[in-house]
Amino acid sequence: MDSFSEIWNLVREDIRASVKETAFNVWLSPLEFVKYENDKITLRINADYKRNVILDKFSTQIRDSVETVFGFPVDIDIILPGEENIEEEGRIDSATKKAMNKYDYTFENFVVGPTNKFAHAAAVNVANNPGEKYNPLFIYGHSGLGKTHLLCAIQKKILESNPKANIIYTSGELFTNELVHYLSLRDTHSFHEKYRNVDVLLVDDIQFISKTDTTQEEFFHTFDYLIQKGKQVVLTSDRPPKEMVTLEERLRNRFEWGLMADIQPPSVETRMAIVKLKGDELGMNLGDDVIRFIAEHIKKNVRQLEGIVKKIEAYNNLYRVTPTLQDVQEIIADLINDEPPLPVAIDNIIKEVGRIFNVSPGEIRGEKRTQNIVLARQVAMYIVHETTNLSLQNIGNEFGNKHYTTVMHSLSEIESKMAKNVTLRATVDDVLKNLQEEI
Repeated sequence: MDSFSEIWNLVREDIRASVKETAFNVWLSPLEFVKYENDKITLRINADYKRNVILDKFSTQIRDSVETVFGFPVDIDIILPGEENIEEEGRIDSATKKAMNKYDYTFENFVVGPTNKFAHAAAVNVANNPGEKYNPLFIYGHSGLGKTHLLCAIQKKILESNPKANIIYTSGELFTNELVHYLSLRDTHSFHEKYRNVDVLLVDDIQFISKTDTTQEEFFHTFDYLIQKGKQVVLTSDRPPKEMVTLEERLRNRFEWGLMADIQPPSVETRMAIVKLKGDELGMNLGDDVIRFIAEHIKKNVRQLEGIVKKIEAYNNLYRVTPTLQDVQEIIADLINDEPPLPVAIDNIIKEVGRIFNVSPGEIRGEKRTQNIVLARQVAMYIVHETTNLSLQNIGNEFGNKHYTTVMHSLSEIESKMAKNVTLRATVDDVLKNLQEEI
C-alpha cells in the first residue's frame, strides 16, 4: 500500500460488509482518515452527535475490521473538525454529498433488467425533471437491490445540471436522530431551516420514521411544505406504505400520492451483467464460467454480488494471477452456503437484536433483568425458536444455560406483548427480515 489512507479504504470496505448499506452510508462512510501514529488511527466526523452514535453502535465493527486488515489491534480516536489542525485539501463542505459521492453510483453503471427497469426509468425522469411530475417518488424493495444506488444517481444527475442545487440525502434513522438532537438543544428552528430549504430531499429507509410519533409529526409537516413548494421528494423503503403498520394514515396517503415503483431480485441474466460490469470497473476480465457461477449462486442481493467481485479482486492483487473457476469456488465458498452454521446463525440473531434494542450480546445472554434487557432477551429467544429447530432446553443453553421453562415463559410473554403492541410486532418483523437478507 502507498499510504495508510489506502489501508483505511480497505478497512472501510471490510466494515461495509458487516453493516447495513444505509447504516454505512449515513454513519460510517463520512468518516475521514486523518492519520496513523503510535498504534492509533485518528478519524474525523463532522458532528458530535454522529461521533456519539458511531462510538455507541459501531465501535466494535470498526475495531474488528481494523484488526482484520492491519493484523493487530489498533486504538481508534474520532475527532471533530477544528479539534486538530489538519490540512484539508479537496474536502467537500457537505458531508452528505461527500458520503453519496464516495461510491460511483450513477445511472450509467446501474444495470437495468426486467425487475428494476420501471424504478430506474422513474428515477431518471425525476433526475431530469425534479419536482415536476413524479412527486413524491417512492421506491421499495428488499435490502441490497439498488435503491440507494438510484438515490445517489438522482443526486449526481441533478447536480450535473444544477451544481448549486441544495440536495439533502438522509435516512429515516438519521432524520429521527437529528430531530432528537435538535429537540435536546431546544432548537427546532435550525432543524426546520435545514430540511425545509432544500430543492431535493432524498430519504433512504423511510420506514424507520414510523417508530416514533414525534418523528412522524415532524416529517409530515416537512413533506407537506416541500411538496407545496414544488420541491422533489424521493423516498425508499423495504416495503410499500400500506405494509408499514405503525405509519400514520395521513403519511401513508401522502407517500402514495406520487409514483410508487418496486424493485425485485434480479434475474440470472441481470446478475451476470452486474458481475461482469463490476469486474470491468475493477480492471478484471472475469471468465464466462466464473460470471455464471457467481450469478447462479447469489440470487437475491446485488450488494453481495459486488462484494464477491471485490473479494476476487483482493485475491487477484495478492497473488497477481487471474483466479480460475476452482479458485473462485474456494474463495467464496463461505458466502454461497444456503444457510450459516447454527452457532453463527444464533450469534447473528443475538447481535442483530442487540443492535436494534441497544443492548450488548453479553447482556442478552447474561442475568441482568432490567426492562430493556429482558425485552431484548425475549425477542432473541423468540426469533431463535422461530428460525431454528432447537429444543427449548437447547435454546436456554444458548442464553446462559437457562431452564427450558424460562424459555417457555419468555416465548409466551413476547407473543402476548406483540399481540398488544403493533410497534413491537413491526420491530420483530424488521429483525427477521434483516436476518433473512443476510443469509
